[in-house]
Amino acid sequence: MQRARGRPRGHSGGTSESPLRILLAPRAWHECGTPPGIAEVLTAAIWSVIVDSSDVSRWFAEYLDVFAACGRGERDTASLLAYYGVPLLLTTDGGFFALTSDDQVVAAVQQQVDGMRAAAYDRSEIINSEVTVLNSTSALYRGTFARQRSDGSEIGRLTATYLVTDGPVGSRISVLAVHSP
Repeated sequence: MQRARGRPRGHSGGTSESPLRILLAPRAWHECGTPPGIAEVLTAAIWSVIVDSSDVSRWFAEYLDVFAACGRGERDTASLLAYYGVPLLLTTDGGFFALTSDDQVVAAVQQQVDGMRAAAYDRSEIINSEVTVLNSTSALYRGTFARQRSDGSEIGRLTATYLVTDGPVGSRISVLAVHSP
């Protein structure tokens, strides 16, 4: 069956629908006085795809490819905004930071990228990783990575935990917690 335009999957518009399906339609939110735009965000959040550990691992591998391209100077650091949420909560031994704008996120990541470029970075090898699904919209990705040069020599290792959330704009890293060495 073809999906009706502008309606959630499974919404046929008929009167035989369940009250829950009717409630989840953007028009139901509008009828309750919800401002334009907010209704669509609420509906998208409710209809979010359930987080799956293998999907998170595949998404994270894609992120690492883009991150590596930035570290090699092949991509602009701002391209990582497709993977980082704003706000982004960042915690390291140096402190805790709530990055509340695209510019702040790019500036924080740029420091890492500049260091990687100065060290002749080529790629990150995943030493080990684990995904823990927390609920239908979020998962933790914990990984240990070896940053390497093109000759295979190791620059250093890093262990971090990422809170990956699935929202209206797709999957994003919402929290980045760098572990102490």
